Amino acid sequence: MNIQLLNQNISDASTDISLVYLSTESLKKSKNKKALKMAGFTASGDSICFLHDKNLLVCGVDEFSADDIRSTTSVAIKALKKTNYKSANILIDDKALIPALVEGFVLGGYTYDRYKSTKTKTSLKNVSLIYTKDDYKQAIKIFTDAVIIADATAFTRDIVNTIPEDLNPPTFADLAKKLAQENNLDCKILGEKELAKEKMNAMLAVGRASRHDSKLIHLTYKPKNPKKVVTLVGKGLTYDSGGLSLKPGTSMVTMKMDKAGGCAVLGMIKAISELKLNIEVHAFIGAVENMIGGDAYKPDDVLVSRSGKTIEVRNTDAEGRLVLADVLDYAQDSVKADYMFDFATLTGACMVALGQYTTGVMGHSSALKHEISKASSTSGELTASLPFNKHLKKQIKSEIADICNISNKPYGGAITAGLFLDAFVREENKKKWLHFDIAGSAYTESPWDCNVYGGTGAGVRFISKFLQGVI
Repeated sequence: MNIQLLNQNISDASTDISLVYLSTESLKKSKNKKALKMAGFTASGDSICFLHDKNLLVCGVDEFSADDIRSTTSVAIKALKKTNYKSANILIDDKALIPALVEGFVLGGYTYDRYKSTKTKTSLKNVSLIYTKDDYKQAIKIFTDAVIIADATAFTRDIVNTIPEDLNPPTFADLAKKLAQENNLDCKILGEKELAKEKMNAMLAVGRASRHDSKLIHLTYKPKNPKKVVTLVGKGLTYDSGGLSLKPGTSMVTMKMDKAGGCAVLGMIKAISELKLNIEVHAFIGAVENMIGGDAYKPDDVLVSRSGKTIEVRNTDAEGRLVLADVLDYAQDSVKADYMFDFATLTGACMVALGQYTTGVMGHSSALKHEISKASSTSGELTASLPFNKHLKKQIKSEIADICNISNKPYGGAITAGLFLDAFVREENKKKWLHFDIAGSAYTESPWDCNVYGGTGAGVRFISKFLQGVI
């Protein structure tokens, strides 16, 4: 489906159907009020009504906010794709709503049918946003940026949705190389020999029982004279069986999504390079598969991480933090960054705390967390801060090693996982670092907002928005 922004009169737009957005108040003034009433349309949020004889699709919103427009547009595009209309348009009065419309059409209309023997076909080929005001140049910049970010989010969804047989650590590295070629990025891949030389023993232990070699991926986007340097770190567990602390069978389904942090980091550097932001970005991904076998790492093992800290393993299903411990340490040696963010589907406890829609944010800088909160609110993604405290830190104390990979109590699991990572963040970087737990927000089996079944691309939109604001 092609989406475009046109600067012309709506009467000149040669499309099959027009979209009109109405609230309960504006419905009262609509010239189609009688027909809509007969159809039972009340203009409540996420409601739609076709008036085929007038070539109209009327969309209900509770208010004309970006969140409501995005959500209703997602409903509308799904309905349009089931019709025989080939083109649609919408007249825009407020350019600030362009990103919400783009995300609604692109992300709400997203489909993933790679593994379907019969592909979904739709007649709809073109969607035109009509903007007639004088500041069209500003509007086209907003539109172009919105399309880049939406496409990068869809790209991230594609990777998350790819099954573990097709996307394993080596093929993840191949995908990164392909992106580097297409977007003029530098790419460095460390295989298991290089990882051993780097003494990344925690990461290597997690992948030891897999038939696929673990890989560390490092992509770099480096414009001339960048104003900021940003490190992005992603958990890339291409599949997580839980290891010897085996997950229940039902919990293993959807574990292809345990690579969502690494996928998001790829989507972020794709968006940033295409937006041509004047920011140097380093993306690090620990690509590993956590399996069972005679060579699997075990509860009661003590691992010596790259930093030299020793880790008591009490649960092999708390594996993502082991991978991130080594990758964070490597990243800090590789880059002196102004910001360091990590993204991981780290804990089910984050979903217990915040629900499935919200990303948990942890770190030491209240100011940085506040800036992220503003960016996420503007982008349409949901984030919430979870507080560190010294009492929870005691729960990951080990009697036989420097630190334990799980808490000794069943409470505050998202925070204790964040505190585990904090132990591998150097003092000079504490205020620059934030941890994002996307366990709930990265994947959904129940569509909501502009998210359809499967990967959501969580993180790409709000990090892109945040980085657009720092230059």
